[in-house]
Amino acid sequence: MATPLDGIAATPTAAPHALRRALDRIYLVAGALGAGCIALICILMVVQTLGRQFGFQTGAITDVVSWLCAAAAFMTMAHAFKHGDFVRVTLVLEKLSAPNRRRFELVCLAVACVAMGYLAWWACRFTFESWQFNELAQGLWALPIWIPQMSFAIGSVLFLIALVDEFLIVARGGIPTYVRLVEERHAQGDFSSDL
Repeated sequence: MATPLDGIAATPTAAPHALRRALDRIYLVAGALGAGCIALICILMVVQTLGRQFGFQTGAITDVVSWLCAAAAFMTMAHAFKHGDFVRVTLVLEKLSAPNRRRFELVCLAVACVAMGYLAWWACRFTFESWQFNELAQGLWALPIWIPQMSFAIGSVLFLIALVDEFLIVARGGIPTYVRLVEERHAQGDFSSDL
């Protein structure tokens, strides 16, 4: 059975360059920070539940949990994308010839880069304006709102970098990392991400 990108040259097997290693580490750290946010959400929800049972005030926890949810979503995007954990519909790709598959991948990545570039620009501008005007959160904890918004801006920029990274890999004739890693998992018999 043909894979979506048969015929596209494999990524060169030379030792990774310093930039490649740095980007991979950044994606991994961002993914770990997002996972840490999820763990903190779990802990805070348990604390809030117990606090209510024993009559302790836990009002600001709701604000923190909402900020952590946003941080978890945006900080993990680059890592999840690079590892093929985003939903991809490959029905069209499977029907295309190898050169057309590559062109289609490039068009999709270019559109994603433009859309994410727009979002990253506005996320950074929005966060900067919150800092500039010293805007405070409106919940029970009057924290400068730019602090939790930073995860939105940083996560958006990291996802944009990951998209540009993949665009350049495919443009240079390589297999997208998100395809290669999924195929490697499948070759090892790991279909857990497909469930």
